[in-house]
Amino acid sequence: MSKFPGEQMSKSETIELRNKIIGKSCQLFYKNDPLKIVRGKGQFMYDEEGTRYLDCINNVATVGHCHPKVVQAGSSQMSVISTNNRFLHDELIKCAQNLIERMPHDSLSVCFFVNSGSEANDLALRLARAHTQQKDIITLDHAYHGHIISCMEISPYKFNRPGNIDVKKPDFVHVASCPDVYRGKYRNIDHPNSKLSDLYANDVKKIIETIQQNDKGVSAFIAESLQSCGGQIFAPVGYFEKVYEAVRKAGGVCIADEVQVGFGRVGTHYWAFETQNVVPDIVTVAKPMGNGHPVGAVVTTKQIADSFAKTGVQYFNTYGGNPVSCAIANAVMQVIDEEKLQENCLVVGNYLLEKAGDLMKDFELIGDVRGMGLFFGIELVTDRKLRTPATEEANFIVDRMKNVHKILVSSDGPDDNVVKLKPPMVFDKENVDEFIAGFKECLQHIYKEKEKFIALTASSQIPCSLTLSAAKISEKRDRFIKSV
Repeated sequence: MSKFPGEQMSKSETIELRNKIIGKSCQLFYKNDPLKIVRGKGQFMYDEEGTRYLDCINNVATVGHCHPKVVQAGSSQMSVISTNNRFLHDELIKCAQNLIERMPHDSLSVCFFVNSGSEANDLALRLARAHTQQKDIITLDHAYHGHIISCMEISPYKFNRPGNIDVKKPDFVHVASCPDVYRGKYRNIDHPNSKLSDLYANDVKKIIETIQQNDKGVSAFIAESLQSCGGQIFAPVGYFEKVYEAVRKAGGVCIADEVQVGFGRVGTHYWAFETQNVVPDIVTVAKPMGNGHPVGAVVTTKQIADSFAKTGVQYFNTYGGNPVSCAIANAVMQVIDEEKLQENCLVVGNYLLEKAGDLMKDFELIGDVRGMGLFFGIELVTDRKLRTPATEEANFIVDRMKNVHKILVSSDGPDDNVVKLKPPMVFDKENVDEFIAGFKECLQHIYKEKEKFIALTASSQIPCSLTLSAAKISEKRDRFIKSV
């Protein structure tokens, strides 16, 4: 029997049973050697053998795994009552007040509570449709807004996946270019920075023109304030201002998806959309709001909320806004304030940016380093001039960081070549140093292996037709890991 609470089976038994009774589409991190995590504290997680892992990817545990104040808030409320939101309860009102007080403009003044980011974005689409009486949606390429059908339909990250036969893009959904200035449609090596926002915003304007030419109207423009699954993307300055202006001129509303980046993670502001000097009509929040507990919300204007009420359809969500979820969310926001975690994100994020920038000077494999607070990406390329994605190298690093250095990171982006970090907001400079040291060793290992190939080729010990491509590194990735 394990010494860890709740851990009742061996890892092999857990894997065997999971393979039998859990759907195959429910995938795991590190599928070749998945982790069995049984405990967490702060920025660390522990497996069934007690091995400690530095968590650099879990933006759900905003204030740190198992924060005592959050745990206490949930357990205390659970011991009293948890019921649906058709009964009066002060925790719900306090939670709505806490969210509204943190919004940068008085117009964002009405809340709806849900259980997840998917539910929040689905409700946001309903609100937009009710208010505008239009259906057409503009979304960004590589965007991800949730797993339910309405959200999958506006998520190119999902419906453009090779082999997808599940959900297709409807005709009323229009995809604009992702404003990626490094490897996107318009790049900062081809255009001056001052023009990039215009170029990308013009793509949205052209879509609006097409919608109107077909005698239809715009319902909404929806975008993650900082795109995550697209590869930690930071839009050029002025982009959202220009897009919001065009969308509103066409009669549409603007939805900011803050599900992954809200609650102070960017450091300079509480909400990432504030960094673009815009005020959305609808804001969706979830993941970090509950520190691992399922809770989310939609914040909007009184005018849009009233339009929704006029549809005559009551909005009811069984668990959305229940007292336990709201108590937990209130505790999370309190801890962020009391422990100055937004400020910590700024200081530690700047330190990470500096240290990763130093690595970039020494390793050509790093094409771009970009970050804001503790929302961070390192883009790997095999050729800095061509910006060719180093997909296999990124995957190798993710595996080696876990297996050798006990550091958890992930990779994403359309070519899966961006190593991304979204750690708990208690992440500190010592953790940055640990990450940088591990990442540096992984890069050095790749370079050493490439040198071995060069030496072998030069001495004719292998056929000259063999190259040092990323594919060759991929083929030997597992052997590299086992050899350490």
